[in-house]
Amino acid sequence: MQEREVKLSAAPAFVMPDLTSLGADLRITVEEPLRTQTTYHDTEDLRLARAGASLRLRTGEGWTVKLPGERTNGVVSRPEYTFPTETPTVPDAAHDLTLAYARSGRLAPVARLRTVRRPIVVRDAEGVRLLEVADDEVSVLGDHGRVAARFRELEVEFSDEAAPEIVDATVYLLREAGAGDPDADSKYIHVMGLRARQAPDVSVEPLSPEPTAAELIRSALAAAVREMIRHDAVTRLDEDPEGVHQMRVATRRLRSYLRTFRSTVDRPWADELRDELAWLGTALGATRDADVMLDRLQSRIDASPNPEGAAPLRARLRADRDRAFAVLLDDLRSERYLALLDALVEAQRAPAFGPDAFGPATGLLQTLEHDWKVLRKRVRRSGAHPADEELHRIRVLAKRCRYGAEAIEPVIGERARDGARAAAAVQGVLGERHDAIVFRTWLHDTALGTKDVAMAFAAGEFAGEELVGLQRSRNDWRKRWKRFKKEPSPARWHT
Repeated sequence: MQEREVKLSAAPAFVMPDLTSLGADLRITVEEPLRTQTTYHDTEDLRLARAGASLRLRTGEGWTVKLPGERTNGVVSRPEYTFPTETPTVPDAAHDLTLAYARSGRLAPVARLRTVRRPIVVRDAEGVRLLEVADDEVSVLGDHGRVAARFRELEVEFSDEAAPEIVDATVYLLREAGAGDPDADSKYIHVMGLRARQAPDVSVEPLSPEPTAAELIRSALAAAVREMIRHDAVTRLDEDPEGVHQMRVATRRLRSYLRTFRSTVDRPWADELRDELAWLGTALGATRDADVMLDRLQSRIDASPNPEGAAPLRARLRADRDRAFAVLLDDLRSERYLALLDALVEAQRAPAFGPDAFGPATGLLQTLEHDWKVLRKRVRRSGAHPADEELHRIRVLAKRCRYGAEAIEPVIGERARDGARAAAAVQGVLGERHDAIVFRTWLHDTALGTKDVAMAFAAGEFAGEELVGLQRSRNDWRKRWKRFKKEPSPARWHT
């Protein structure tokens, strides 16, 4: 679920105000105190805490993983997953969600808390739960279960049904009664102190006014690694296809940066990372391709006069996707993947730069200019009717130009942004064409390989419709290319 709450500190003498003043039509219920003991698990260097995540075992509740979220005006919003088992060993499903943050670090108990919670629940006139105000007295347990410290905390946790005015009014009442300012830090962070407030392993630092090429490249690498890690859990949960998609995009960005900026980094170091990223990209690609095909198939089915006849076709593709995802999960649980994550975290922290990396970032425009020239030459040589293999290569080169332009945009500004958009337009239309080719190939192979007449008929019909779209896309990409050619190349961006 998505946890949304406001936390406030409270002194020992704090007295809870009367919440009935929030509204005469609200139902206020003071519930029985709840006593729990919580054990937090983390790596020795607190990788979870520093990243804004946590893993805990709580009596009466089980294991809970909280992933990094957003903090806006004192409100903390983040995903929360509970596994209702109190076994002393971390459940595999919970452990999976922390892997991208812990990586090869070993998880172990790092803090124990004993809490007395006094909840007050606010419901509307129909009995719908709007929010809960929890008054928590927390004891931090040290060696042999002795109390090492105590503190008090208030939590206002609210649901989607709670109007912002009700939340604001509740926080106002608590602060008027003497509660402290909203504090986004969790109990776990409070207990662990300064160590838990250190920067996460992957941190995108602001660029200096006149950054070096090394600064810019490190920032681009850090942003891509952060995106990969952020979408790791989304991918594992398989609740949103964007998880796989964004992880794959991040791998492609990283490979592209290491290729585009190869003159500024150690070649063997970059090549080894690119090889491992290619492995991960392939692992993600099978599931991503199946997700894209499922979307295309559903669009075809929705427009078909006989949608029931295509049901077996959809079941076949869903089964293919499930098999691809099972293989992907095995890869994401492998030592090879964890080693790659460790290498990427180290790569964005301290890239292996060559001597050319320490000049001004604007010097990278020469590298981008080279990529632009390679793309233009490739298009010229492809002729008036390029083969699909040529169009695929043009798409890859356009993507490289786009990512390079986006990386240098913080330094160059509008011209780099316009160049990136023009390259993205070429990449986009050719990407759509590539997706159609992959889908049509699957439909063709399925039609030839099945004895199910209805499935073969539906696959053949949809394959024909995809062919019409493919013929039309040959003209569309030329339009995007003409617009791209009108954009100034990187050599002119800094003039």
